[in-house]
Amino acid sequence: MRRPKLLRAALALVVLLVLAFLADRRWPLPPPPRYSPLVLAADGTVLHAYLNPTQKWRMKTELAEITPALQAAIIAKEDQYFRWHFGVNPLAVMQAAGRNLFGRGRTTGASTITMQVARLLEPKQRTFGNKLLEILRAVQLEAHFSKAEILQLYLNLVPYGSNIEGVKSAALLYFQQPPNYLSLAQTVTLAIIPNRPGGLVLGRDNARIVRERNRWLRYFQTQKLFPAQDLADALLEPLDAHRHPAPTLAPHLSRRLVAAQPGASLISSMLRPATQAKAEVLARNYVRRLATLGISQAAVLVVNNRTHAVEAYVGSVDFQDNSALGQVDGVQAVRSPGSALKPLLYGLAFDRGLLTPKTVLPDVPTNFQGFRPENFDKHCQGEVTMERALTYSLNIPAVRVLAEVGVDNFTHTLRQAGFRQVARDAPRLGLSTILGGCGATLEELTGLYCALANGGRWGELKIKNDEFKIDAANKLAKSTGKIIGAKQPKNPFLIFNSKFLISEASAYLLTDILAQRTRPDLPLDAAAGQHLPRIAWKTGTSYGRRDAWSIGYNRQYTIGVWVGNFSGQGSPALTGADVASPLLFDLFNALAYNGSGEWFAPPASLDFRLVCAETGLVPGENCPNQLLDYYLPGHSESQRCQHQQEVLVSADGRFSYCRACAPASGYRRELFPNLKPEVLAFRESQGLPTRRLPPHNPACRLVRGADATGPTGPDAGPLLAITSPAAHAEYVLDAHEKQQLLLSCAAAGDVRQVYWYVNDQFLQAAPASARLFFRPPPGEVKISCADDHGRTTDVRVLVRAM
Repeated sequence: MRRPKLLRAALALVVLLVLAFLADRRWPLPPPPRYSPLVLAADGTVLHAYLNPTQKWRMKTELAEITPALQAAIIAKEDQYFRWHFGVNPLAVMQAAGRNLFGRGRTTGASTITMQVARLLEPKQRTFGNKLLEILRAVQLEAHFSKAEILQLYLNLVPYGSNIEGVKSAALLYFQQPPNYLSLAQTVTLAIIPNRPGGLVLGRDNARIVRERNRWLRYFQTQKLFPAQDLADALLEPLDAHRHPAPTLAPHLSRRLVAAQPGASLISSMLRPATQAKAEVLARNYVRRLATLGISQAAVLVVNNRTHAVEAYVGSVDFQDNSALGQVDGVQAVRSPGSALKPLLYGLAFDRGLLTPKTVLPDVPTNFQGFRPENFDKHCQGEVTMERALTYSLNIPAVRVLAEVGVDNFTHTLRQAGFRQVARDAPRLGLSTILGGCGATLEELTGLYCALANGGRWGELKIKNDEFKIDAANKLAKSTGKIIGAKQPKNPFLIFNSKFLISEASAYLLTDILAQRTRPDLPLDAAAGQHLPRIAWKTGTSYGRRDAWSIGYNRQYTIGVWVGNFSGQGSPALTGADVASPLLFDLFNALAYNGSGEWFAPPASLDFRLVCAETGLVPGENCPNQLLDYYLPGHSESQRCQHQQEVLVSADGRFSYCRACAPASGYRRELFPNLKPEVLAFRESQGLPTRRLPPHNPACRLVRGADATGPTGPDAGPLLAITSPAAHAEYVLDAHEKQQLLLSCAAAGDVRQVYWYVNDQFLQAAPASARLFFRPPPGEVKISCADDHGRTTDVRVLVRAM
């Protein structure tokens, strides 16, 4: 008796397979449903949801979100033989046919879950012919998909009224929870709605829904489908459901990720919902207070230093504010970085041995081949240490260091750090790059400072969680013990796609300097008005006060802040110190107030040495004032200091002698400051006490042999430079106002007299520190200067009259 049954079953299976094959050829399966794109946080919660292309909320329910309770409730209610039939329940079909033909009992369609899926995929009028097609399509679905996948399709397509489809959409929009977080009462509620989506509307018919829900819960009690206590609790649970708006956190990042992956239903980011929410609220509330200052926008990026994961991404303070261009993504907008690139420049100078923190740099008006930078406050300090130049964000020393490091070397490092606009503009960039004369984004700058927090090692910031799908599949497979994918490293960023921009030692030196609290870019009343987090930070303000930056880091986070207007309009109050830094401090206090307190430790590659306090160089014979300074053994300059030079002078102090003309007796030795010519000229112009060398012995044969009255002597090199007019500059002079050009130079300390020439014609002799004015002829003009040692230099300018 068994054999005929097996033969019949085998024959039925063959017939079904043939039917499925023929159906595939004649009626291929409909395309998969088009889901609402969902952007997920790192923990899997929904950050932002979008309508699908048909303007429906159809959020894809993953297999891992279909809990056993949901499966049991749906199957018990809709299709109790779902696990065993092949898409059609023959017994139910015959029972339904009898009821419908003879009018006995309730009229039914005998639809299985698979048949309902077929109808939901291809909605048609309910006719006998369409029912046959529905049955055929159900067999097709069973041949192509597993039972779990068919149930998943059903739960993704069932209607819940209005434009809501699928269990996940209903769970999020009515209960603000994913399906796998719902209680048993909520789960059963969602199981009963699809049969009557127009008559049982959550939020409107809650009392009627509770009665229907409890009727099914009592039925499940009789079937012992769930534990008795769970059912008892579910019967007592009130229904608090009403329509909530879809999640809209991180709109700029969400739009960016969706645009990068068109058609994807689930996109996982690295954002932390709590961090993102705090950053959005702090930025929005802060900018509201700036409205009276003509400032309307801010952008924030929060990066985890260990993983380089972006945990908060605020592109603007209000995505919906069209008047303030709120849909512009301030994280990706190319703006002028102001002084925010200076730390990288000084780090490169450390590694090349050009500087240490105590190295003294000139901060005087300087002409760099026609480019004359100014400090932010329009004042010069004469000479400053490198660490003070960075802490006070002085422009002139930074340009001088960039000239030594080289613009090409600097922009090459920026290209390595992912600065895309710099890479495009590199051939056209010059010394102004370090003052903001290039384009950069908040994302690029924050990544650069994250590299400083990681000991100089840079890598791309991670905004997308590529491991999410593997993690979700592993959760589903835990019950079988079959885990998908290889074990992930604790910090994959440190292994893949990383490079050193500067050394670990240089990064630490920059951190040590940027963490100082005695600095001008500390916000007004910051110490008294709020808790100051322990961070290293740098501010920046672009030309015209259009962009204010403040970027800081500690061991845990790097946070970048931009404040300004997307329209490009500037504001007198818009500075990095006064406008951007307060928001930076608020963010650190909100996100890392109770942090571990761990701070950066100096690497073994750093050491201390004594240096001259006047120059920051290794002490020479005449350096009584010395102090400790960090340096990089094997890299830092080891030149000995010569800030004072010993000079032989006559007994009356009127003349100085060189070794060739010094008399046998009647002279004395004196120490004179050995200042750079431009520093000496600046001190004299400011009326500061200076000491120039006495004139050289006029009887010296070396002096007599040099032509000190014309521009034909030896090249002056750096000991003589024309500071005005600027080389290769074009001057337009008003003939009616009798405008004149200024002549000034920077000469060595032993120079007392200089001689000026125009087009090789003698003009006038003057003291080295004097400022002369003259009316040049139109056309190209050659201006030459010679000192009393025979050194000469010249510049060429173009003069036009108007």
